[in-house]
Parts: sequence; C-alpha cells; structure tokens
Amino acid sequence: MILVTGGAGYIGSHCVLALIEKGLNVCVFDNLSTGNIRIIKDLKKIKDFEFVEGDLTKFEEINNIFKNYNIESVIHFAAFSQVQESTIDPQKYYINNVYGTLNLLKAMLENNVKKIVFSSTAATYGEPLYIPIDENHPQNPINPYGKSKLMIENIMDDYEKAYNLKSVRLRYFNVVGADKKARIGELHNPETHLIPNILKSVFEKNKEFKIFGINYDTKDGTCVRDYINVEDLVQAHILALDYLNKGGNTNYFNLGTTIGNTVKEVFDSCEKITGKKISVCIEGKRAGDPATLVADNSKIRKVLNWEPSRTLDESIKTAYEWEKYYRSNK
Repeated sequence: MILVTGGAGYIGSHCVLALIEKGLNVCVFDNLSTGNIRIIKDLKKIKDFEFVEGDLTKFEEINNIFKNYNIESVIHFAAFSQVQESTIDPQKYYINNVYGTLNLLKAMLENNVKKIVFSSTAATYGEPLYIPIDENHPQNPINPYGKSKLMIENIMDDYEKAYNLKSVRLRYFNVVGADKKARIGELHNPETHLIPNILKSVFEKNKEFKIFGINYDTKDGTCVRDYINVEDLVQAHILALDYLNKGGNTNYFNLGTTIGNTVKEVFDSCEKITGKKISVCIEGKRAGDPATLVADNSKIRKVLNWEPSRTLDESIKTAYEWEKYYRSNK
C-alpha cells in the first residue's frame, strides 16, 4: 500500500486519482487544513481507498497509519506552501513542514519503510543565477517556505546516510490544470494562485487583476514562469516511485517544461479559452520577483524517461472545465 500524505490537496488528490486508476492500493492521510473533504468523496466515487484524517505534527497519529496498514512506500505532499504567508508566520511553516516531516520519517523508520517521494519546490533555489535552472544551481531560498523544503531535503540526505532511507525529491515550478475529465481540480479557500483566480473571475462581475511590472527584460515586459500540467507532474511521481521500487538511489529532479510563458500570455490564453475579456491594471514591480524562472528538465527526462505533454492552453482548458463543473455541482 502507498501512503499519500496531503492527498486531499490539489496536487496530492491528482496523484491519488492516478494511483487508484492504476489499480494500486492507497491510504490518504490529511488534516484537511488546506485539503478538501469534497475531493476525497469525489475520488471515492471512482474507486474506494483508505482515508484517515490526521496531523503529521502528532506522531502517534501518523505512526498508527503504519501500524494499521501495510505501508510499503510514501508520497509526501502534506505542507503549507504560501510564500507570502511563510514570511509573516514562519513558525507555522517550520512546525508543520519540517517537524511534521520529521514525525513522518520517524514513523517510517520505526516500521521499516525506506522509500519516499517528496514534494519539494523550485523555491529552494532562490534568486536565479542563470536560466534555465538545472539541479546543480545553488540552493539559496529567500523565504521560509523555500527554507523549510530545503531543510527537509538536507534531512533526507542525512537519513539516507544513517538509515538507508531512499528518497526522490521533485522540485516543482508552477503547477496548473486539472483532471482532464473534470472530476477533480484545484479547490482552495481562499484561492491564491493566478490562473484559477483568473478563471473564477469569469463568473464574477467587476473583478480586476493586477499585473506587477511591465518593463522586465522579457519578450513583452512581464514576468516569465514555467507552467507544468498537474497530470504531467503526477506522472513524474509515479515514475519516481517505480524508480525507487527498482532499487534506485536517492535523487532529485526539476519538474518543469523548459518553456516559459509571460504573465500577459497567461491572461491572453485565459481570454481565448473562456471567450471573456479579463480586466487588468498595471502596478509596479514587486520586490523579489525574478524576471524569469524556467526549468532545465533534462535530468528527469534522461533518468526517469519523463516527458511533459500538455501545453499551457491545454492546462488552462482543463482548469476552466473543472471550474464550470464545480460551480454547477456545488
């Protein structure tokens, strides 16, 4: 059985869907602080699986999962992930992300489970020294969220040396999209990500968006980001787990497309997909916003034979179909 922590969240739930559709046995562990019980209920309509509400900061709760179920490997998504919030309340992030993961790893060791795929982030790199960013880029995070994820990566290095606990760390760039059949999607309250907020605005009157900076050194003056489809991202997790199951060593990979899209291009794509005009205003640059963040993904292509397959338009279309489905089935 595969334990998926944070399986009620956006990315975790799409991973659960992919796993159960492959016929694999799954146990989801989530405290529902940012995950959503509706997503769990919708997933269970597709195929039943184990769901346990619990908190990683309470060791007995996570340890009981290993005592009660035959867990063979872990995919670890559970974390707080809002950069701005992490700068305001870093303690929240260090307790939940780092201490929670320490409890998970302790429970794994006590129950002789030695394989984990970890949801890391490109935020561990900090301000880019060069583009595209490869895995050899120095890791120098500039916010507590990125620092918490790098701490966990360092802990996992030590645990491999001391306890032979094998891990694959996947460093995400910008994740977008939803299940192509619109069964599940991004469901946050409040929603903080750009694309789902743009799509929500189609159904709301008098919503105006801000573009921060139009004089960056990019093709249209707005920031460039690397948007990866959530289903492509999930496929990388499954390949990473297969890699560990076949005896692969601890490793780390960027998850991006190598294709950068500007903020203006995101708005243009959303307007094209929805057929609606989206109101925007121009603001000054935000401190700490790099002009360009794009991944070099050659390592994961070579080692795990992974390929991103969806375009930004395709990802936005699935997110829009999910938004329409959700609104008609509240």
